[in-house]
Amino acid sequence: MTENGWDIVLLGGASGVGKSRAAARLAGASGAFVVEFDDVVSAVQETTTAAQHPQLHLFAGLPDPDGLPAAQVLELQIATARALEPAMLGVVRNRLTVDVPAVVEGDYLTPAAAALAVEAGRVAGRSVRAVFLHEPDAARITANYAAREPGPSAQAQRAEVSSRYSHWLAGQARRLALPVVACRPWDTLDVRLGEALRTDSPASAGSRRASANT
Repeated sequence: MTENGWDIVLLGGASGVGKSRAAARLAGASGAFVVEFDDVVSAVQETTTAAQHPQLHLFAGLPDPDGLPAAQVLELQIATARALEPAMLGVVRNRLTVDVPAVVEGDYLTPAAAALAVEAGRVAGRSVRAVFLHEPDAARITANYAAREPGPSAQAQRAEVSSRYSHWLAGQARRLALPVVACRPWDTLDVRLGEALRTDSPASAGSRRASANT
């Protein structure tokens, strides 16, 4: 357990909002290491087929995913995230068997799975905390993409989907009494994350309502 009182932090949020940067800083400040859930997503997709697990391959075979309406892409993204919930819980249960603290971050980390993971930690006598970063402004996400992935495309469509997904994640997290932290202002994000993680999440209430993930 870190001196801040947690063994595992689940850091969720949409693509392009700054999760990786925040996770690295949180891990560096607490002596934890980062688990990128995107790596697990790639692994399970690589080891399954659309026939075996269609919900994990909803984007496979689409001729032009970027050309789809944002609402349709969002629907597919949410369905994929929900299909990955058992994998995320598997990561947490594995981390609960060791004493090295970890920050697990990823786009596909859902509040429903996070609430169940918090409760699993409680049952195991360990402290699992979850917090979700929220960036509602698609223009800001577009700028973040441009900064990390310089290129000719503004990726406005991708940012619009990410903004909508961020709203969905934040709404679900609040329903489950999990903390939601605004990404901006950036210069106080570390402080605000720390405050959110020092506040005990009502895990039992979250786990009771985790099935209400619509």
